[in-house]
Amino acid sequence: MRVVVVGQFKQGKSALVNAIINAPVCPVDDVIGTAVPTIVRYAAEPSATLFTEVDGLEGLQSKSIPVDSLRQHVTEAAVAHDGVRPVRVEVGVPSQVLADGLVLVDTPGVGGTRQAHSASTLTMLPGADAVLMLSDASQEYTDPELAFLKQSISLCPTLTCVLSKIDPHPHWREIAEADRSHLSTADLDLRLVPVSAAMHMRAVSAGDAVMDAESGVPELLDLLRTEVTDRVLDQSGIAVRQQVLSVVDHLSLALESELQILRDPAEGAGVVRSLKGAQAAAKALGEKSASWQQTLNDGIQDLTSDIEFDLRDRLRNVGREAELLIDDCDPGDAWEEVGAWLADSIAQAVGDNFVWAHQRSEWLSGAVAEHFAIEGAVDLPQFRLSDTDGVLNPIAGLDRIASGALSLPQKFLIGMRNSYGGVLMFGLLTSLAGLALINPISIAAGMVIGGYAYRQESAQRLERRRNMAKVAVRRLIDEAVFQISKESRDRLNHTRRLLRDHFTVMADNMRRSLNEAIAAAQAGAAADLNGGIRRITELEVWETALRDLVSRAHALDSSGTRAGAVA
Repeated sequence: MRVVVVGQFKQGKSALVNAIINAPVCPVDDVIGTAVPTIVRYAAEPSATLFTEVDGLEGLQSKSIPVDSLRQHVTEAAVAHDGVRPVRVEVGVPSQVLADGLVLVDTPGVGGTRQAHSASTLTMLPGADAVLMLSDASQEYTDPELAFLKQSISLCPTLTCVLSKIDPHPHWREIAEADRSHLSTADLDLRLVPVSAAMHMRAVSAGDAVMDAESGVPELLDLLRTEVTDRVLDQSGIAVRQQVLSVVDHLSLALESELQILRDPAEGAGVVRSLKGAQAAAKALGEKSASWQQTLNDGIQDLTSDIEFDLRDRLRNVGREAELLIDDCDPGDAWEEVGAWLADSIAQAVGDNFVWAHQRSEWLSGAVAEHFAIEGAVDLPQFRLSDTDGVLNPIAGLDRIASGALSLPQKFLIGMRNSYGGVLMFGLLTSLAGLALINPISIAAGMVIGGYAYRQESAQRLERRRNMAKVAVRRLIDEAVFQISKESRDRLNHTRRLLRDHFTVMADNMRRSLNEAIAAAQAGAAADLNGGIRRITELEVWETALRDLVSRAHALDSSGTRAGAVA
């Protein structure tokens, strides 16, 4: 069971993974965060394998690394060098918690300036059996966290919320209630489990069962072993049932055709004629000009156009909101806040676009499958988009905007430069009344004009900073569209190839099944009386076996009979 641990930066994901397996495997640091996904599974001996992308080489390259050197490969210090980019690390640990097949995936933090991490984490969710979403007890859920929750549950419905780091926050219970209220308001029926990884590790070291229970980690483990496992088995049961019924349909076609003719030879010609008609339809499905091929090609073209337009529309809206935000502040003073907001908004827009593309791909799969309704139960492909290791390339950061603060000498020089004309002009006017060129009146007038000019220049400087900030935002949006559009097109091309190959194989299977059914029907029509009776008895045994198999497959929908059905 593959459990992906997700959450924003520095929420305690690595510490929780260590607490679950009772081993300090994933590096934990107060400043440096995880930047490379770490997959932890059971192994008899500790081991670690690093997978990298290397310029000029196809596919991922793997090499064994020391387990105690993970910090050098999975943290933010693990930057690409010499054309080698770390993709993921797989770690084997002799932990009894993992012995039954549990696999934990520690992911990079999402949100903030880590848009690439957000996209990378989202690609893991369709292939996950369950997700643990972490948020620490320092504050209640934020809008980006709720948005990421909605994205995640669309890709993996088996999701559990975890309130981490409850030990340093005495008011964690109020935060937990606030989080539950936010989940209810957002129509998210999710369970929230408060935990403290540090408390659990101390309790295990001291052998304190009471402290361990207070840490919440045992409750989370029980949840993974019972409720989460049950949900995963239910979903797996549905998938297995669909595949079994599809295979039974193929097997039953030849068996039922032959049995029908043996029982009533007068219907032989009609059965063969009906099968040949179905054979012609199946042969048509295998042609390149088949209607399902046209549905697939047209659907992919429409999907590509819609997804690209949706992406551009979302990012344009982010750009407009950013410009409105810039108009309401001094970007020189609030540029870091603007950059953080912009990064969160881009990450959310990219995530929403990814989720919609995934849902539209599943819809297109169903639309193509309608052309195969002649077969009965249609086995749909599984969209394991996490298997594509080419994730969104990092987006360049915002250009730096200098602060608009002026030093005291700068303010003095600007004021003197602009007040000089006022002093001279009013000095000449007052000199007609016999006053000196520099007098109280000319000095006061110069100060008023200098102050007005200073305010005007400050406003012009602020407008220039705002224009520079808007240009920087537009440049970042263009870079995001460029990077994400490439990833989106690659993902949709992968979807097209997956659907094409899957339904091509299905068409071949249908054609082969119908050929076998026709051959069986013709053999039944040519059988003599004694041979036909023996054959009927034999086929009825197989018919009973297939019916029993169908009953067991349908039983996979019921949790009460699932274990017996699987056995």
